Amino acid sequence: MSQAFTVIIPARLASMRLPNKPLADIHGLPMVVRVAQRAAQSQAAQVVVAADSPEIVQACQNHGIRALLTQVDHPSGSDRLAEASALLGLGPNELVVNVQGDEPLINPQLIDQVAQLLVQRPMASMSTAAHEIQNVAEFINPNVVKVVVDQAQLALYFSRAPIPWWRDGFAHGIQALPTPAPLRHIGIYAYRVGFLQSFPSLPPAPIETGEALEQLRALWHGHKIAVHITPEAPGPGVDTPEDLERVRALLKA
Repeated sequence: MSQAFTVIIPARLASMRLPNKPLADIHGLPMVVRVAQRAAQSQAAQVVVAADSPEIVQACQNHGIRALLTQVDHPSGSDRLAEASALLGLGPNELVVNVQGDEPLINPQLIDQVAQLLVQRPMASMSTAAHEIQNVAEFINPNVVKVVVDQAQLALYFSRAPIPWWRDGFAHGIQALPTPAPLRHIGIYAYRVGFLQSFPSLPPAPIETGEALEQLRALWHGHKIAVHITPEAPGPGVDTPEDLERVRALLKA
């Protein structure tokens, strides 16, 4: 069972740690173009960049990538996605996959897997991905988002805290990982378009504000999130100039 889907890549020029990040050069191509080319290797029916500036739109068009100009002042990537899905005229039952514009090493197969898991879980409004954490440093790092799932691969909770926690954890300290292995959340999402377009109007949830995790709004309002568990960690994303150099080196190799 499969269903056609659209990949939308939100891209904005403003970045605190890496100015003009979507246009950063990676061996002759802007980063957002690299991301779109990787996404085009998936089974997506179409790949579209949702940009906040004419410069990004022009850069995409120069390399044959479809791009839409969206509002500058969207508070989040999901708001930009919602606008782009409306501009594309997508129906409420169609699927959209949000691929981050700073993931030039994204695995096209992971895009397919996240999309098709949403097809397989009709009770879910959205889907995402995770992989097993292999070391204690990742487990306790608040910048690493963890997720706990149920037997149907539906998310129970996302947190920056080390979860799941074991009963005697405080008594002995974190010297090893719990069993089964905890899961690190990967920032890729698939949405049913009807839910995506209603999501920005949902009131922010208290747990979302505390954890600074937007996906908790969906859970708090009673929506289900399916989680594809992949055996391998994704390639590094780009947040800083150092990340950019690492990705350039990996692609060169």
